Amino acid sequence: MPLGISKNCRNIAPSATLAMDARAKAMRAAGVDVIGFAAGEPDFDTPVVVREAMKDAMDRGMTRYTPVAGTLEVRQAIAYRLKEDYGLDYELNQIIVSCGAKHTLYTAFQTLCNEHDEVIIPTPCWVSYPEMVRMAGGVSVFVECKEEDGFLPSIEAIEKCITPRTKAFVLTNPSNPNGNIWDEERLRALVQLAVEREFYIISDEIYEKLVYGGKKHISLPTLSPEAWTHTVLVGGVSKSYAMTGLRIGFAAGPADVIAAMTNYQSQSTSAPNSAAQHAAAVAYTMDQSCVEEMRQQFEKRKNYICQRINAIPGLSCRNPDGAFYVMMNVKQMIGKRYGETVINNSSDFALLLLENAHVALVPGNAFMAEGYCRLSYACSLENIEKGMDRLEAFVKELK
Repeated sequence: MPLGISKNCRNIAPSATLAMDARAKAMRAAGVDVIGFAAGEPDFDTPVVVREAMKDAMDRGMTRYTPVAGTLEVRQAIAYRLKEDYGLDYELNQIIVSCGAKHTLYTAFQTLCNEHDEVIIPTPCWVSYPEMVRMAGGVSVFVECKEEDGFLPSIEAIEKCITPRTKAFVLTNPSNPNGNIWDEERLRALVQLAVEREFYIISDEIYEKLVYGGKKHISLPTLSPEAWTHTVLVGGVSKSYAMTGLRIGFAAGPADVIAAMTNYQSQSTSAPNSAAQHAAAVAYTMDQSCVEEMRQQFEKRKNYICQRINAIPGLSCRNPDGAFYVMMNVKQMIGKRYGETVINNSSDFALLLLENAHVALVPGNAFMAEGYCRLSYACSLENIEKGMDRLEAFVKELK
């Protein structure tokens, strides 16, 4: 048999967000002052009490294997947080802890999807969902969501995508990349479809704490017993607690699904980092005021960056309700020139902006949203101001 890479692996596209962030970091390493709006990583320091917990874990010898599904301590802390915040009741055998929410989602797709099973994904969508479905042997079915509708799908559009092969629907609430939040009526209608047509809802709620303008995040399993039984709830500590590098995420759901995910994880990664599990348990049970302080800072940044974008002729954006991203409409930039180079799509715009204005953002085609670019405002107001000044100057040079 000839040497080579598997067909399955060759078909997997690299993460566009990580690729753009890596390119920006390489330019910085070469001495270029790059303003980065690409990566979805809070710039805040990890809370002191969490950092102390990591040190404490090492001093206490928490350096061994733990149960595959996570320690009793961290699963109890997750169950406590879900009960405290949403009134949700999960037993410990209904919770699995993994190496970040991204790993949790990967394991969920591997666990639920048979070959050619269909997973419905609203677009614009996070770059990794379609690739994860492909890696599990499934087929992504996309529901296009328009900016004028708040990037939210209609229930009628979702229903048209359902077939006998539909296994799951991916709900991202609040959303990456566009920051929208689903209203209760739409969520209840989605649950009704899941019950009637028998499919799971994978509810990615990693940005649950980052909600603005007085809006309320509704955790899907709270809506009814049927919502609970049809939902695999995904969360983690990365975004709300500024703990991205600690790589702790979780899923909560029906015991049979969690047991199967645990079996799969036992043969892939085993348990996540033992010391980080302790730190996550502390994060979930500590005073939560620092989370609110970070949320308030994100809201200030969001309002500023949206105001600046909408003040630049030819650019526009919605003011998002959650997460820390904004989708910038660049359709009026298509066909313009920077020097002798024609901008044919959002990728051209993003690359020219990076190379000439030293501002990094992610082109919309990565999120199946051509004509847009995603900016993360998980950076300081000072850098946002500097980046917006550069963006404005760049657009003025286009002809």
